[in-house]
Amino acid sequence: MVKSAPSPIASRKPSKVEGIKENSNFLREPVATEILQDTTHFTENAVQLLKFHGSYQQDNRDNRTKGQEKDYQFMLRTKNPGGLVPPQLYLALDKIADEYGNHTLRATTRQGFQLHGILKKNLKSAIATIVKNLGSTLGACGDINRNVMAPPAPFKNRPEYQYAWEYAQNIADLLTAQTGAYYEIWLDGEKAISAEENPEVKAARQRNGNGTIIHDNEEPIYGTYYMPRKFKICVTVPGDNSIDLYSQDLTLVVITNKKKQLEGFNIFAGGGLGRTHGKEETFARLADPIGYVAKDDVYDIVKAIVATQRDYGDRTDRRHARLKYLINDWGLDKFRAQVEEYFGKSVEAFKPLPEFKYYDFLGWNEQGDGKLFLGISIDNGRIKDEGSFQLKTALREIVEQFNLHIRLTANHNLIFYDIEPDSKQAIQDILSRHGIVDDPSKIEPLVRYAMACPALPTCGLAITESERAIPGILERVRALLDKVGLQNEHFVVRMTGCPNGCARPYLAELGFVGSAPESYQLWLGGSPNQTRLAQPYTEKLHHNDLEIFLEPIFVYFKKSRKSKEKFGDFCDRVGFDAIREFAASYDPNTANGANKSRHRVNLKEEVYSKLKEVAESQGKPMTQLVTEALEAYFQNLS
Repeated sequence: MVKSAPSPIASRKPSKVEGIKENSNFLREPVATEILQDTTHFTENAVQLLKFHGSYQQDNRDNRTKGQEKDYQFMLRTKNPGGLVPPQLYLALDKIADEYGNHTLRATTRQGFQLHGILKKNLKSAIATIVKNLGSTLGACGDINRNVMAPPAPFKNRPEYQYAWEYAQNIADLLTAQTGAYYEIWLDGEKAISAEENPEVKAARQRNGNGTIIHDNEEPIYGTYYMPRKFKICVTVPGDNSIDLYSQDLTLVVITNKKKQLEGFNIFAGGGLGRTHGKEETFARLADPIGYVAKDDVYDIVKAIVATQRDYGDRTDRRHARLKYLINDWGLDKFRAQVEEYFGKSVEAFKPLPEFKYYDFLGWNEQGDGKLFLGISIDNGRIKDEGSFQLKTALREIVEQFNLHIRLTANHNLIFYDIEPDSKQAIQDILSRHGIVDDPSKIEPLVRYAMACPALPTCGLAITESERAIPGILERVRALLDKVGLQNEHFVVRMTGCPNGCARPYLAELGFVGSAPESYQLWLGGSPNQTRLAQPYTEKLHHNDLEIFLEPIFVYFKKSRKSKEKFGDFCDRVGFDAIREFAASYDPNTANGANKSRHRVNLKEEVYSKLKEVAESQGKPMTQLVTEALEAYFQNLS
């Protein structure tokens, strides 16, 4: 894969979005003016700024009619550091979904909620309601720090998890936009009542370091232009990869001493998954270890890394604007040196860490203080009522009756915690009455570990289906695994409707990335714990060809895997050349592709090479190409 950088930044003009930010008076105009206008939608300039306020302008593509205005509607995204959703906020969101939205809530892959289907005339009321009920949408989208993630497990007897929650909240506060625009526009200038800000965070925001702060500016950390693109952060604990730490711009790993007291943080930086089809200079990238800092320095190192990206990130080409490209172009040594210049001293050596593993924390669990927590699986994050499946009603009843806090997970599931043991049966009864499974062992494993983005009909970037397609795709994958004798096998499947990768398919064992209507780029070889990137195996697979394409791969896996080897690890170990070679000679009419009576034809070396090249480019077995060509030839003869 070619990973060439664009031409030097100094010789190129800033992107149009940079000018929009510059002229916005810190995210005020033209949003403040246009929200007062009796129209169904915003202008393009306002749309770019609206993202900073937590909303995307969309249209329902199912309702597009030639010659008619688009069916404009708005998606609202909440910002919930560490996935925390207080009961008051959850009930408000549930009500907004019914009054203003499409009657569903969508748990996101970054531990927030999305509301779809809101009309422009109701946008202000919806945002004001969220803020007045202990929530926020500020910075949930836009060129700014997004929601800071943390493992959702509420282990009260494991202090490192409490530290992760604490610092996820503090760093979110540190990097929250300081402009008054949000409250001026959506609450008519009324500042919501909120918890008192941590004094250390407040002091750190103004502490200059060596150029991290922009003085006499409404945004001391971000400045007039904010960030070149979105910036994603998580805080986790050693060994816990429930939040896909390698996909983040910046990851902090809690380091404690033998007494479980916080000592500092390991730092990773430079992860990111968004890319563009046909643009090899865009690519998915895993975060790199940078070093270690003591706990007293954590806010300053965060500011130093943010400042480095703020000042040196590409503001001319938005496809090349994420931190991962800066680190890729500079190299780790130069990046670390610049960070240390802002930081004012050297970072320490990276502390040893155990292997990271994925956990979903589903089902009933002890939280370590005598109380329980319950992880509930939500298919693709969509909270809805549909027939006898009444998830939305069940969750509302539980929150109303037990006043429970929620932590959202990075796999768009939900955790209730601080549950009294004597409430367990009543909660189980509510779930059972509404058709909800609380035992993860009863969930099809392919479904349990799968993710998909919303895609069509609301996402303007979607090339093809994702959320609406994946249930059928998973059923077909399961049937195929059963057919080839892999009844007990499962792996991580993720699907997106475009290459931006919101459901993080590039870390899956089997990833589907929308590349054309009803077709997907197929990625293979990610690890079961999302610690290794998958690689593109074929560029365009029509969903109708799923079985014929995957069957030889699954048969090869069955025949050649090592003991207990997982599918992603197998694909990474044997390599794509071996997989393609097996697929090319695979005959579905023989027992599991075993070579019994076979017809062979010798080809010239140059013909074989060309055949192999075309087969790889089209993502088809060579046997299939030869058969199709010969059938066409014989048809012409007749």
